[in-house]
Amino acid sequence: MPKIKIHAAKNDCIPDHCERECEAIQTHVHEFAGSTTLEGAILHNHRFAGVTSEAIPYRKSHVHAILVNTDFFFNHYHEIGIRTGPAIYIDHDKHIHFVEGETTTNFGHDHDFQFTTFIEDPLLVD
Repeated sequence: MPKIKIHAAKNDCIPDHCERECEAIQTHVHEFAGSTTLEGAILHNHRFAGVTSEAIPYRKSHVHAILVNTDFFFNHYHEIGIRTGPAIYIDHDKHIHFVEGETTTNFGHDHDFQFTTFIEDPLLVD
């Protein structure tokens, strides 16, 4: 297994980033679910859900990539492609991420959205 170097955030390993070496490990992901704002000539919203990418180092924290389609309404859907904000710690080892943006334009409109990811490893006992 190739050696990679540890990122400053707990459990985030990335190549050539810090001084200490470690074994390659999988970083964490977050589940998410949300709804868009009401928009369109026929007022409606869309729902979406999924799992983020693994952690992406960002300054002294990390972010996650999200790429997901919304559900269908009246023969159309929208795409969401965005990165989360940095980690927001809610306990010593647990955190979430805030996400805000807008969908792709389809059927003559787009939608705004705001949500937080679910807690990383909610059932994991330290």
